[in-house]
Amino acid sequence: QVQLVESGGGLVQAGDSLRLSCAASGGPFSYLSLGWFRQTPGKEREFVAAINWNGNRAYYTDSVKGRFTISRNNAENKMYHQMNSLKAGATAAYYCAADRRTPVGQSLYSAESYGYWGQWTQVTVSS
Repeated sequence: QVQLVESGGGLVQAGDSLRLSCAASGGPFSYLSLGWFRQTPGKEREFVAAINWNGNRAYYTDSVKGRFTISRNNAENKMYHQMNSLKAGATAAYYCAADRRTPVGQSLYSAESYGYWGQWTQVTVSS
């Protein structure tokens, strides 16, 4: 059973940066497809970014392209999410997600494609 633990959230001002981390345990990390989702009250969980097993392919929702960077360190069993130039709209609970399968096409962006989830870490951006 894969377990995921997020960290690094906090309260920042618009324009600031944050780096989220996701630590994994319970399985071969290098075989996992990984992603970040976020959710605000009353809304569905939203895709933010994803990365393939060896880190050479990354995918982002349009609103964060050029500002957010997803990465992974398979030797340390960790994934990272560098978020720069944060905007107030980024305020949300951020979830680390993983799956042993490799989502393809549109399924990459769907929360249903990921079977393992962390608890979440809160990011609050004040304007």
